[in-house]
Amino acid sequence: MATENMTTGQRIARARHRKGWDQATLAGKIGRSVSWLSKVENGRMPLDRMSVVGQLAEALGVEMAELTGQPYRHETEELDSGHSAIPGLRLALQQATMPGGAALLGNREPRGLDDLEANVRLAEQLRQDAKFTALGEVLPSIITDLLLITSGSSADRDRAEALMLRACHMARVSSNLLGHHDLGWTAVQRELFAAQQVGSPELVAAASWDLCGVWLHEAALDPAKNAALSALDAIEPHVGAGDDSIRSLWGALHLRAAVAFSRLWNQSEAESHLAEARHIAERLPANGNVFQTQFNRVKTTIHAVEVSMELGRPRDVITRAEQVEIAEIASSERQAHYWTCTAAGYHMNRKDNEAVEALLRADRAAPQHVRNRPIVRNIVRDLRDSGKHLRQREVSSLAQVMRLG
Repeated sequence: MATENMTTGQRIARARHRKGWDQATLAGKIGRSVSWLSKVENGRMPLDRMSVVGQLAEALGVEMAELTGQPYRHETEELDSGHSAIPGLRLALQQATMPGGAALLGNREPRGLDDLEANVRLAEQLRQDAKFTALGEVLPSIITDLLLITSGSSADRDRAEALMLRACHMARVSSNLLGHHDLGWTAVQRELFAAQQVGSPELVAAASWDLCGVWLHEAALDPAKNAALSALDAIEPHVGAGDDSIRSLWGALHLRAAVAFSRLWNQSEAESHLAEARHIAERLPANGNVFQTQFNRVKTTIHAVEVSMELGRPRDVITRAEQVEIAEIASSERQAHYWTCTAAGYHMNRKDNEAVEALLRADRAAPQHVRNRPIVRNIVRDLRDSGKHLRQREVSSLAQVMRLG
């Protein structure tokens, strides 16, 4: 079987065989039954939580991508969901992170900072709409222009570094969502350097928030948790006297901690951080989006859905999903994330008609985001094969577009 057509369960079985383990050995290491593992490997039990996939990857000693099969490439550019943007982005980030990288760009003159800031704002909208192909057409040149400015002695160097952080955040998010996790690391390393150069609490917190994001995507849960807690400790002295920006980042870091603890199956800590984030959000603008965190009240309700999903509490997923004020979700990417978590919750509750409807809504909101998510692919494959719903034609069509074997 071609590796791109393997299911997650088949990839787990391959990694297990490579270790020389039988199913009883792996099941024992993750506290599951042999029957459960057999169903997972045979495709009769969908893996609808990243916390479980991460636990399996850790037990097997492999990276998450080996079990998920990311990145997902397709035969045509039309269906390739943004991957065509990666080569140019990789080159720009390599130049931006290597010593003397600006010298490789020749004598070209960068655009002015006002022009670049306007382009960063436009790119941020593409990122939040999960339009990765369009983003890839503009982001590399933004990064290289900013590299030229930050490598000189311009009086606007701090401003350029702050823009570089924002640009590299977009590179980090798109790289992680597309499954190019090594490139996500390159991007966040440049963010951390920018924050260090400027030294402002806001930039340090924003880079730390993204660092947590990289580790969450790779299921490195203890590092993600520790990075969030360390960042919270570092910026706490600035919160009381700070402005809405630092308070928003404080809240966003609590959400990172909540997700990390939920994937570690620590309900009390996850709910505690979630409650603190809610408390902060109630005192901030309803449309808050500091450093593209989208931190605001509605985001805390979306994260509550995700926390319940990762904790394996399907009834709570649906209850919390019904409390989200969907009309207030400003970002297409956030809308897709909400509908994806909701779909997982319905699928856990064996409400497959509702799960299909939620997945189709997610795909309409941000297809390049949805079609690159391992959990979505697992659920779509299971829904297609089970046929226990009334939307078989739409599900089969989505599975075909996603090239699910």
